[in-house]
Amino acid sequence: MADNNTNTKASVVLGCQWGDEGKGKLVDILAKDIDVCVRCQGGNNAGHTIVVDGVKYAFHMLPSGLVNLKCVSVVGSGVVVHLPSFFSELEELEAQGLDCDDRLFISDRCHLVFDFHQIVDGLKEGELGRGSIGTTKKGIGPAYSSKASRSGIRVHHLYHPEEFEKRLRTIVAARYRRYGDFGYDVEAELARYKQLAERLRPYVIDSVEYLHKALGAGKRVLVEGANALMLDIDFGTYPYVTSSNTGVGGVCTGLGIPPSKIGDVIGVAKAYTTRVGGGPFPTELLDDVGQKLRDVGAEYGVTTGRPRRCGWLDMVVLRYSTMINGYTAINLTKLDVLDVFDEIKVAVSYDIAGKNVTAFPADLDDLASATVNYVTLPGWNQNISKCRSFAELPENCQKYVRFIEKDIGVPVKWIGVGAGREEMISVDANE
Repeated sequence: MADNNTNTKASVVLGCQWGDEGKGKLVDILAKDIDVCVRCQGGNNAGHTIVVDGVKYAFHMLPSGLVNLKCVSVVGSGVVVHLPSFFSELEELEAQGLDCDDRLFISDRCHLVFDFHQIVDGLKEGELGRGSIGTTKKGIGPAYSSKASRSGIRVHHLYHPEEFEKRLRTIVAARYRRYGDFGYDVEAELARYKQLAERLRPYVIDSVEYLHKALGAGKRVLVEGANALMLDIDFGTYPYVTSSNTGVGGVCTGLGIPPSKIGDVIGVAKAYTTRVGGGPFPTELLDDVGQKLRDVGAEYGVTTGRPRRCGWLDMVVLRYSTMINGYTAINLTKLDVLDVFDEIKVAVSYDIAGKNVTAFPADLDDLASATVNYVTLPGWNQNISKCRSFAELPENCQKYVRFIEKDIGVPVKWIGVGAGREEMISVDANE
């Protein structure tokens, strides 16, 4: 983490793979030493589960730094916000004992997700049929489409009722022309958002000014990325991606801070690979081994409950992710899930059209035809959940971690060996 001085830079936590790597747990651990935790992109299609003292907290849109009572959390400008879900999530957290008063703020530049966006999300998926993307149907893509077409509605519009009403009627009418009348009650929505606007008012800030003042005052800022690099709208497995920039570039564009204000970039990578929804997945296991990973790792989505697709660790993906995001450290999560395997395979390259490929290709047809080249490493066949230092890990487990470090050239600084906050090994640089 950055030093507490006027040259403070924001630290960033990003997903290395296709999401669900366990970013929230690391953010929760780091939040005890920070002043501000901020989300920069995505919406309530993200999902983190944090376990503290046996209590499970589910985060979807709100920054998971809220678990730390001394930390202020900010929903940044690049996030798209469904206000009913915002308050529903907040109420659930407060019902579990979290005091969020004066610790949660939202940017006045955030674009709003409406129920009609969610309806349209489902209609678009229906049009695609078997070629569907596999979205969460939370309206995230259509909301970002509204933003890109300059017809979106932002938080600050809530406080100019005539402008808000005009924009809402216009955008709904446009969707009716595209999809037909899908039974959306604009009058009821206008009445509901009049109440939501007043309820939201105490949370609304100019987040650009807030964050720059915080950094200028030496505050320690942690940026929590949502989703992961392989779901990035530009660099992911397009079109099987989310609708925002999930890499380090999205931190700058989603928060309004320059690259010079970014310090540590921490990549969170699962010790194997998972993804939800459609799209290519070169190391996917459709056999008993894949099911074993799913069962042992409890691989079911926090937001959707959908079973995740599972496979071996893919170093082609990790190398690509590292190139783009420039990680300064890695948090390797769920290493304990591999305790039960005699042998562990790791993908190191692909064979495509007779050529050995070590970089992740853009073309999905190339990926579909790829043969994955693996190396096989010995398992350790023992429970590592009680290990609290790198030295306590079995020798073969240590070798697995070192193999990853050597391949991507980035140190593994944290290792997750269980779901709880305390089940995280902090690796000493001298180990």
